[in-house]
Amino acid sequence: MSVRFHYCPRCAQPLEDGERGEVMRRVCPDTSCGFVHWDNPTPVVAAIVEHEGEIILAHNRSWPPKWYGLITGFLEASETPEDGVAREVAEELALTAEAVCFVGHYDFPQMNQLIIAYHVLATGEIRLNEELDDYKRLPPERVRPWPGGTGRAVADWLARAHGIVHESMR
Repeated sequence: MSVRFHYCPRCAQPLEDGERGEVMRRVCPDTSCGFVHWDNPTPVVAAIVEHEGEIILAHNRSWPPKWYGLITGFLEASETPEDGVAREVAEELALTAEAVCFVGHYDFPQMNQLIIAYHVLATGEIRLNEELDDYKRLPPERVRPWPGGTGRAVADWLARAHGIVHESMR
């Protein structure tokens, strides 16, 4: 779900489709400008938050009622992924990340994102920010991974950390 650029952000010329690196891209026809929209994926951090022995799944206000997921957010400029995931946990749940452990990276082509997932041991009292309106606490053995996006990170973490393999994720 990338944005389709119509005008060059440098010189305002209408962009055209042109092959660059064996891929069709949006390019500026003005050779003195040379702008190419590479459409690189956006890095997103995701947290499998463990709080008091349970996994926290959150509900975003904009999601359908039964959808719950991980804490996620965009990586900020000059921020390490570890710092970014700790910041997101603090911003969205008001929890402190005590330990951050890399789970894996996952493509999410529907949103043109690269998800960088972590298991985060967190402490404190949960207070939801304005993005979230509910959360669930589940013991790890009751967490069921979903087929796309961050669900693959959940499946990998459950398999490695708890030996729980969900057949639907093979």
